[in-house]
Amino acid sequence: MQSIPGNQVLDAEGLDAADPLRSMRDQFELPEGVIYLNGNSLGPLPRATKARMAEVVEQEWGAGLIRSWNNAGWVDLPQRIGSMIAPLVGAESDEVIVADSTSVNLFKLIHAGLKLNAGRTKVVTELGNFPTDLYVLQGVERDTAIKLCAVPREQILDVIDEDTALVVLTHVHYKSGEMFDLKAVTDLAHSVGALILWDLSHSTGAVPVALSAAGVDLALGCGYKYLNGGPGAPSFLYVAKRHQDHFEQPLTGWFGHAQPFAMSDQFEPAVGMTRALCGTPPVLGCVALEEGVRLVREVDMAEVRRKSIALSEFFIEQVETRLIQFGFELASPRESDRRGSQISLRHPEAYPIMQALIAAGVIGDFRAPDILRFGFAPLYTRFVDVEQAVCQLEHVMLSQGWRDPQFQVRAAVT
Repeated sequence: MQSIPGNQVLDAEGLDAADPLRSMRDQFELPEGVIYLNGNSLGPLPRATKARMAEVVEQEWGAGLIRSWNNAGWVDLPQRIGSMIAPLVGAESDEVIVADSTSVNLFKLIHAGLKLNAGRTKVVTELGNFPTDLYVLQGVERDTAIKLCAVPREQILDVIDEDTALVVLTHVHYKSGEMFDLKAVTDLAHSVGALILWDLSHSTGAVPVALSAAGVDLALGCGYKYLNGGPGAPSFLYVAKRHQDHFEQPLTGWFGHAQPFAMSDQFEPAVGMTRALCGTPPVLGCVALEEGVRLVREVDMAEVRRKSIALSEFFIEQVETRLIQFGFELASPRESDRRGSQISLRHPEAYPIMQALIAAGVIGDFRAPDILRFGFAPLYTRFVDVEQAVCQLEHVMLSQGWRDPQFQVRAAVT
């Protein structure tokens, strides 16, 4: 990364020196000269994952072959990793399992939730929710008798009523970082007899979550953001124990069977969360996720949250001191208890500005139409990273480097 003349990092360095999580950064592969503020989209590679993946490929797969399903415990990976994730979301060890993708698990849980609350047909969600959540809900509406009620965020609480079967919301908004009061919304849904399904993709590993204490019915989350499980890592899903005996998911594959290797012609659901499985677990993806989760479990989530807030507040202070003159607006809630572990800025030229910033060595991302996102993953993000990121963004604006034609063309992934 180029150095910005006159940049002072004494305050940031002092904050880093006092950071109780500072040693965790050494557990990650972070390229020299890069400031990575995109862990809310893809977490970096944990060092332990490289060695573990080599072991699995060379020894368990290479030498053990099919024997490793039993001998290396491959067959138990979904349950084992689920039990590791459970305390990160405030659940019991037998209420979480790892399987499939976030979109697939969302489909399963929506169908199951509607069956658990049969007789009602209204499903409430937020306009502007993460696209896959809306798309899956639209597909369910197309193929069933439900009526999807998607309204702006400020109207959500007003439309949850006695006709509502299921409320489907994302805890931390992917674009703005705005965070719902999980317990308050869950209580409201339950007060009118509705069930609730939370998407925790932008929460897990960065924000303390208490599913059991809040009485949440169903939830799911992503494995490749703050859990650092690698690109396309398997997802996880949660079903409260009180619902598990009556939980019927629509993708009744063989790994969700009570006795998969009995090879029966008739489906019989397994006991507990295992019935949420479908096909054969993706071993390599699960192994990588297990190492990422193992790393997150080494730290106290309360400490993670404290640092997350401190990083975010530091960023906002720097932005408002140095960048407001360039037309940036804060697109995330100012109150720390109303946002997750990211800060979003709004600017009419957000895309080329972000591309110029990435070219300068600061990696955030863009979300249409005008959002620059910066994720603060407390396990490896430093205060000096935050200050240098703002310095580079100021330099991009002063030099007008974002006007370069190479930054105007939209890439496939933004």
